[in-house]
Amino acid sequence: MRQVRSIWNGAISFGLVSIPIKLVNATESHSISFRQIHTEDGGRIRYRKVCELEDREVTQAEIGKAYEDADGTMIPITDEDLAQLPIPTAKTIEIVAFVPADRIDPLQMDAAYYLSANGVPAAKPYTLLREALKRSQKVAIAKYALRGRERLGMLRVVDDVIAMHGLLWPDEIRVPEGVAADTNVTVRDKELDLADALMDTLGEVDLADLHDDYREAVEEMITAKASGEQPATTPSPAPGAKVLDLMAALEKSVREAKESRGEQPEPKETETKAEVRRISPRATPKQTPGKKSTSTATKKTTTKKSQSQSQSPTSAKKSTRTTKKTTATKTAATKTTATATAKKTPAKKATPRKRTA
Repeated sequence: MRQVRSIWNGAISFGLVSIPIKLVNATESHSISFRQIHTEDGGRIRYRKVCELEDREVTQAEIGKAYEDADGTMIPITDEDLAQLPIPTAKTIEIVAFVPADRIDPLQMDAAYYLSANGVPAAKPYTLLREALKRSQKVAIAKYALRGRERLGMLRVVDDVIAMHGLLWPDEIRVPEGVAADTNVTVRDKELDLADALMDTLGEVDLADLHDDYREAVEEMITAKASGEQPATTPSPAPGAKVLDLMAALEKSVREAKESRGEQPEPKETETKAEVRRISPRATPKQTPGKKSTSTATKKTTTKKSQSQSQSPTSAKKSTRTTKKTTATKTAATKTTATATAKKTPAKKATPRKRTA
């Protein structure tokens, strides 16, 4: 770990074991800060610390702390006053318990720090506490004082370092009263199944791959303006449509998520049914018109009669039986199939009739 300035020096109290440590910030902010300016001439706007009684600006060395009473009276408080408070955590991180990590509500999580062993003698007890936390698979709950107040903390192991998360006191967590939806809503199993499918499709992500797109865009804009160029503009995204059908929205979300991952989305059941309903009306007109079929049948009947007249009685009887069979076949089959059968039947029967004649 690169050298970072410690913000607090003290010790971890582990029963009768004392571990000298340094407190180092575990996080850093990458947000871009701006200055306030006078828009007319670009001049800096500064806040000056002025004494109300003397009406003059004062330096930082002249500024102290005070508590404002209910009637507006200022009660001065010095650093010595705070340092002499009879609390054991003034310079000590006092471990009070060891609990499973899942006992800690994430809502209580606050700032994070690294605890560094302060000096060679601290290495052995520091390592002892670290390995004990690893083997127990628990976290340590501790109390400590920082920036003028006593705080609650949680100690855990990160790689080979003991980290401490500041925790809010339980009474600092607001009860979520009136926050949840006050209407009675029933969620169907099919909706939950689609939600699960969407979660599975989105999958997991390596948090190390995530980055701040907004900060990068701000940096590019600043670079462009500094070089006299026109910053690139991005079209505003279209406003999201109001969700009227939750099932349709979930199905579309699953489809789009699969397409973004290069997967082939499965056809929806509702779309398949819709296609069947569209095909059915088109099939009906082909079966309904009877003009063409009737004329064709009439021509075939006339042809059969003329053939039967020119044939012998035996051939006529065979032709009659053939016609009856053909009629029965037409009745059992669909009209379209019957038309095809009617076309084929005369051609097949014509050869035997000629042979008989």
